[in-house]
Parts: sequence; C-alpha cells; structure tokens
Amino acid sequence: MLPTYDDIQRARERIRPYLLPTPIEPAIALPGNTWLKLENANKTHSFKVRGALNAMLALSGHDRARGVVTASTGNHAQGVANAARLLGVKATIVMPEAAARRKVAGVRRLGAEIVLFGHSYDEAEEAAHRLQHAHDWTYISPYNDPDVVAGGGTVGLEILEAVPAVRRVIVPVGGGGLISGVATAVKSVDPSIEVVGVNPLASPEMYNLIYSLDHSTGNESLADALPGRIEHNSITIEIVTHLVDRIVLASEEDIARAMRYMVLEQGWVAEGGGVVGIAARQNGAIGPELPGDGLTVAVVSGGNVDADRLRRVLCT
Repeated sequence: MLPTYDDIQRARERIRPYLLPTPIEPAIALPGNTWLKLENANKTHSFKVRGALNAMLALSGHDRARGVVTASTGNHAQGVANAARLLGVKATIVMPEAAARRKVAGVRRLGAEIVLFGHSYDEAEEAAHRLQHAHDWTYISPYNDPDVVAGGGTVGLEILEAVPAVRRVIVPVGGGGLISGVATAVKSVDPSIEVVGVNPLASPEMYNLIYSLDHSTGNESLADALPGRIEHNSITIEIVTHLVDRIVLASEEDIARAMRYMVLEQGWVAEGGGVVGIAARQNGAIGPELPGDGLTVAVVSGGNVDADRLRRVLCT
C-alpha cells in the first residue's frame, strides 16, 4: 500500500513528541534563490530517524515485543536504534563490515545489537532477512515500508510550512524512501512544485531504473549512505516514477566540493550522501533558474561522516 498525504500527517503527529523540526537556512553562494533543509541537524544527524521512529510507533505491541531487525550502512541503523531505545524494543542491526566507524559507534551508544556482515549493503540486507525469518523478528526496511516513507515525508511538510514560496525541492536518492515521502507531501499540496532527485554517479540505482539505463562507474563513493540495489517490488519505484519530475547525477568531485562548501560557507558538517543536491546545483545539472520569486529548497539529508574522510575532503 502506498503512503498518502494523510499518512504523512499522522506520522508527524506520532513523531512530534520526540523530534523538533529541523532548521532551514538560505544557501550562501549557491546559484539562484536556494535554501537548505538541514536534516544533518536532526537527532542522530539524519532524516532517517523520522521514518524509523514512525515505523516503530506504528507497530502493534505484539510486534514490538518480538523485536526488530534491519540492515543499514549507518543512518537508518541509528534511527532504528534510537527508536528502539525510546520505546524499549530489542533491535538488531546488520551493517556492512566497511560501515563508517562514526555510524557504528552511534548505533552502539544507542544500545542496539550490531552484526557486522558482508562487504556491501546488499550482503548485509540478505543477512538481516535471514535473521528475521530465523527469530520471527519484525524487519524495518530503510525505504520499502509505507510507514518509513511517511516518516520521511514529514520533511516535505516542514518545507511547505517554512518556505511557502518553494517551487522546487531537491532530494538525495538512495532507495527512494525520502524522496517518495517528500514528493507525496508536496505534490499533494501543489502538483506544480518540481521535485528533483539526485543520485551519485558511482551508484545511480534509481536513475538507472527510472531511465532504463545501466550507468555507473562502479567505484566506492563519498555518498556511502546511498548504496546498494533497490528491491524490485519496492513501493518507492512506483512513487518516484509517478511523482518525481527528474533525477540527475553528481560525480565524486562534485560531492567533495559540496562537502567543502557546507563546512567552509555554511558552517555545517554534512556527509557525501547528504549533499548531492548541493552538488547538483553547483555542477549545473539542475537548472534553468525558476521564474519570478520561486525558491529552491535542497534537502541536506545527513551529517555523519568519519573524521578521516572529512579531513581528506577538506584537504583536497
């Protein structure tokens, strides 16, 4: 079942006692009239906490008591661990062995059990499903779940309220949970608002699905929060196909420049996957400019980046 605007409104009411709206600020030195929706300022420093918390709150008492399991490269893992801690639920998180140390440490601090398995997100996800079936746990997908999507859609509601003149929203894309929720929210209010997704060039899974291409460098990416295959029956594919206006790409050089921009111009630390929207504004992939006084809002989806990686980016 696809999430609706009403589902997103209900999600906001569920998570409101636990999460404050994140800030929106004007972008210094970006093309056009652009604002930034700073999900890196959220609890656990990522939008993922919204969907994980909404999904956990939507579970029955029986399903919570069984325990939950998920797979994640880190941000969804911290979101699930945070929700589990708040609600007293046992959570097991499967993460790839190469997951960012900052994200692994964040999950441990929140008290979830971590299983490090595999070289990629896809291998970790397969292991999580094996644990799900072996222990009868509830699996909480990072993206292929109506409640997770609805939780992410609350970002769209906050954008509409904070920036009424918004005419374009730019959203990072991995499995498509965030952009599906945001597109559902904003298009329900005003279908003329343009919603643009951004994939990293190194892992353009949604881009390939939407445009029937096989376009990838196959290299490791700074956008490590946007990895892996998308499940063939994912609800996000249908939502993106019908509601997202276009998807563009950002190279590794673009992403590194956007990370430096966030630190040096905006004064925020943001991870590679979080800044692909800024990268696409800087590289010219998103244009032309909007007519009149229309505003663009770019979602900065997360800020969890290892210190050594950030140091390398800043010194480039």
